[in-house]
Amino acid sequence: MITQLIFKIGQKLRNPSLNMWYLFLKKSEKWTLEELEAYQLEKLKELVSNAYSNSKFYRESFHKNGIKPSDIKCLSDIKKLPIVTKSALISENKNIQQKIKFTKYINANTSGTTGASLIFKRTESTDSFNRASIFRGYSWYNVNPWDGNGYFWGFNFSKTAQLKTKFLDFLQNRFRLFNFKEESLELFVKKLNKSVYLHGYSSAIYETAKRINSQNLQKPLNLKMVKGTSEKIFESYQNEIKQAFGQKMISEYGAAETGIIAFECPKGAMHINMEGVVVEEVNNEIIVTNLQMNSFPIIRYKLGDYIKLAPEDRKCECGRSHKIIKDITGRIGKVVYGKKLTYPSFTFYYIFKNLSKKGLLLTYQIIQNKKGELIFLVEQDLNTVQKNLLMNEIILYFNDDISIEINFNTSFIRGNEKQQSFISNIE
Repeated sequence: MITQLIFKIGQKLRNPSLNMWYLFLKKSEKWTLEELEAYQLEKLKELVSNAYSNSKFYRESFHKNGIKPSDIKCLSDIKKLPIVTKSALISENKNIQQKIKFTKYINANTSGTTGASLIFKRTESTDSFNRASIFRGYSWYNVNPWDGNGYFWGFNFSKTAQLKTKFLDFLQNRFRLFNFKEESLELFVKKLNKSVYLHGYSSAIYETAKRINSQNLQKPLNLKMVKGTSEKIFESYQNEIKQAFGQKMISEYGAAETGIIAFECPKGAMHINMEGVVVEEVNNEIIVTNLQMNSFPIIRYKLGDYIKLAPEDRKCECGRSHKIIKDITGRIGKVVYGKKLTYPSFTFYYIFKNLSKKGLLLTYQIIQNKKGELIFLVEQDLNTVQKNLLMNEIILYFNDDISIEINFNTSFIRGNEKQQSFISNIE
């Protein structure tokens, strides 16, 4: 099949070790909990030892807390290690990042839900493991990664970025919805009728489902999988999604820094990707250790989401022994209302990600109290050139459909819940 061949060629160029990791993960998904935890302990010891030897940040942090790598004798010893935050990963970036000769690296960056940008490098092996983890989840639904698929993950306006995006989409047999205009939506739905799966931002999938249902468009009911990621999937989404696509939306949970944390099985359980991460619940918050990323160690990372772990003795009907996340709170996405049009909330992600690539790293929050108006709160105090850069990027996406107010050097209100990058006060 030509699409499979094209995908495999692209995979061979970018991720030559992916097949090796995929075969390992398909084997390990049949392991007992004891076997999975034994593997985790082995990888944890390796990670801590490497971080102690090669990372100035972690070595000093361990010394400060009176910890040596030899202190890690069992998985519960992970609690002896200090918790790290995103701000520490950003400020200590150079003291964390490791460079190994003759190793292929892949750039990674994320704006995160708080807007704070983190840029780092991960090895080809780490990147391949992460992609293999995703593909293992796909296999639970009899989906191949090269199958035709609709994708919600934004876009760029620069010609170079557009060409790159189109080429990568071609390699992966996928297509995107860039806006909710009627003609764009109709074309997208038409392509979905010949596709195998739909994936991307959960709020965008939900919005699309609502449009399909309200406009009585032909429903693509032959999809094998509808997968939401990066945002919380509200139960209120599911009725619209089932009506539009014939099935519920399943969840993939992860972050650029942590890799894939959990993937929902066909029986509805969010199985932790135990070969890749150790997950702790501390005061209802998730603490994640990435076991596969030695080049930029992520050890006991405070991701910022509230979770609830299922009891360890819970057995899933699917037969897998991987631990289960019972509930995830956070990553909430809502629709942005212009004067005439509506926009997916992930638009903000691309505005600030584009700026970070230009060297302007901002912490931000956007508030909408009235349709057609947005208030941007920026923590930093920018000079004239930087302010123009920000405004021009915003205008690229919204043109004159939304009035913009920007407040600089602003402290955000912090309540008991996770900070959101976009808050809509419109019902």
